[in-house]
Amino acid sequence: MGMSIPQYLGQMDIRKGVVGLATGAGFIYLLYKAIRAGIKCQPPLYTASPICIARLAVERERHGRDSGELRRLLNSLEHKQDEYAKSMILHSITRCVYLLEAEASSCTTDDISLVGSMLDDKDNSVKIQALNTLKAFSGIRKFRLKIQVQAIRLLSYLAQKNDLLYDILNCQVHSNFLNLFQSTQPGSLLFEVLVFAERLSEGRNSPHYRAVRWHYNEQSLHEALFGDESRLADRLLALVIHPEEEVQIQACRVIVSLQCSQDVGVRPSSCRPSHSYFNSGE
Repeated sequence: MGMSIPQYLGQMDIRKGVVGLATGAGFIYLLYKAIRAGIKCQPPLYTASPICIARLAVERERHGRDSGELRRLLNSLEHKQDEYAKSMILHSITRCVYLLEAEASSCTTDDISLVGSMLDDKDNSVKIQALNTLKAFSGIRKFRLKIQVQAIRLLSYLAQKNDLLYDILNCQVHSNFLNLFQSTQPGSLLFEVLVFAERLSEGRNSPHYRAVRWHYNEQSLHEALFGDESRLADRLLALVIHPEEEVQIQACRVIVSLQCSQDVGVRPSSCRPSHSYFNSGE
């Protein structure tokens, strides 16, 4: 059975949130100018705040000392809260990160992990607020890599859903998207983007997906990875000799998946012919 309309709209909001997170602060090319960057919040529910964060920001600028508000909010997030309270707290944390940047910079990767754990919450509004908070934290350089692995992992999960696969593949990406597959990237990030590529390739191989002739825009993620002009094959071959074994193995898994897609005839007009991939003569 398919999802109900409210469930589908919830998934749409979460996907837009992931897209917004992935493009936030210019720290990653993933899904650049995608479906629509940004997160749909619910202002009537979350505009109220027990402390005026803007006033705290002014006072900090004037007196040069931490307000302690961001730490208080993060500590309160660790305690068991209902969905409404968690959403309110996350919304306030997001405002603090933007307005109290110096205090946000003193946070730790454990704080980022705590916010990231909210992505597993059963309530969609909590997930969306968590994505909004992570997007705010992504503006701080030291947290970008940590947040990238989380964003791509969530995209990999969404890519396994049949009703979201086309939307993800048709998202617009930056022309430098394949830089994510360069061997100079951290091994942990490379592994996650390779898993993401494999999940997308497997999705294209499924009977459900092959039953329809899909059309993609020229700047889509599909074209970047599987199109006629894609250089993914070159990047994958270079990663087969990567010093980290898990990256080597995952690169090989993507290569096998791509070859399988050609063997079963997944060759829409925008896909590369089989001789273009991994041909030893090229």
